[in-house]
Amino acid sequence: MFFYNPADREEKDLFTGIHARTFWGEKMMMVIVELDANATLPKHNHTHEQGGIVLEGELEFIIGGETSLLHPGDLYIIPGGVDHEVQVGGTPAKVLDIFSPVREEYKY
Repeated sequence: MFFYNPADREEKDLFTGIHARTFWGEKMMMVIVELDANATLPKHNHTHEQGGIVLEGELEFIIGGETSLLHPGDLYIIPGGVDHEVQVGGTPAKVLDIFSPVREEYKY
């Protein structure tokens, strides 16, 4: 299968207020993440490289101790093993994350 409609994919709750739809190939995974207003993604890290772009809303992103307020169109790159966390602003947000390699625990 080469083409997907995100509306056809079931959501998976990653954390309270954080919902994902995942799509993967052999070596990378794309994740559309919808975040409720004021949701918090707690500090964590993983071995996977992660890149992303903010599609909607406003996020305070902390990566490796560096803080930035991100808006639609802003990009981020997180090396594997680096702590990161997110605080969503007062309106819902949406991001597109890309992971390499594929996060097996996010497949469904």
